[in-house]
Amino acid sequence: METLQEYKCPCCGGAIGFDSSIQKLKCPYCDTEFEPETLREYDDQLKQEPEEDLTWESAGGAWQEGEAEGLRGYICKSCGGQILAEATTAATTCPFCDSPVVMMDQFAGDLRPDYVIPFKLDKQAAKAALLKHYKGKILLPKVFKDENHIDQVRGIYVPFWLFDGDAQADMRYKATRVRNWSDRNYYYTETNYFSVVRGGSIGFQRVPVDGSSKLDDQLMEAIEPFDFSQAVDFQTAYLAGYLADKYDVDAQQSEERANERIRQTTAQSFAATVQGYSTVVPEASSIRLQNGRAKYALYPVWLLNTTWNGQKYIFAMNGQTGKMVGDLPMDKGAFWRWSLGLTGGVGAAVFAASYLLWLL
Repeated sequence: METLQEYKCPCCGGAIGFDSSIQKLKCPYCDTEFEPETLREYDDQLKQEPEEDLTWESAGGAWQEGEAEGLRGYICKSCGGQILAEATTAATTCPFCDSPVVMMDQFAGDLRPDYVIPFKLDKQAAKAALLKHYKGKILLPKVFKDENHIDQVRGIYVPFWLFDGDAQADMRYKATRVRNWSDRNYYYTETNYFSVVRGGSIGFQRVPVDGSSKLDDQLMEAIEPFDFSQAVDFQTAYLAGYLADKYDVDAQQSEERANERIRQTTAQSFAATVQGYSTVVPEASSIRLQNGRAKYALYPVWLLNTTWNGQKYIFAMNGQTGKMVGDLPMDKGAFWRWSLGLTGGVGAAVFAASYLLWLL
């Protein structure tokens, strides 16, 4: 069995978890509150040899070949129940007594995060945000809102790699200025052509890349930004009462996505400086990246799962800022009734495009 860490109330012995509303650990039995810093000594166990738990032989058949791959077993110190978790699970709750537990071995050595942003919003805030997300969506089927029920709400600390780096860029654009005028006989158009050159450097700090293969990168990027000024040095006490994953996509594997994000932002930033022209077209670009560094952090995310008409819908909320994203079904009949009321097909096309941006 692997090593577990459970946070017990020194007053009554009950299992305690992190309360996002007060930013402290709180015992649900005697309401005693604790600052996370006061429990720092628990993290000292990372440097100690793990204790050996008593294991019991139990009834049941043997796992078939490959069936148990990716699973780890733990013994709950509160009730003695066995906890089975995926190999990347770093924090969860006991399915028998609901005690928050942290898998300490997931944060040993190089796997230990540098920072964590604590949850600021609780489960009720996530549910309320989902209902607000439904409002104003005139093409959302009414029965979806009436019949839709939340299957699961999970607060998860998602692993992120935070990349620092510098971008040195040289860009060239082809631009035009167009002037129109007329007299009694003719209409005139004068077009002037320009070659616009830009060069310089941009520094980037903490560009986030999701380190979990189980979560959609676009979904995680859609709930950005996170306010890193509220990040704290990592302590396992912040994980108590939530789920947490260890990364299964390492920093080296995440570099390509980080480079892509930095290049896109660099190109957009330089293009934004080319103003005062009728048209601007990129003609050539050279972006060199250097001085790359990476840190490991856990960011708070609420995931909500719903099912309707046999299809699953996943929504994500930033557990710090409350930004909610997620896909929604469309009432096709309402769409065509609405679009036919528009003047011309262009209006319908624009409306269709705006509908696709719901998740933002």
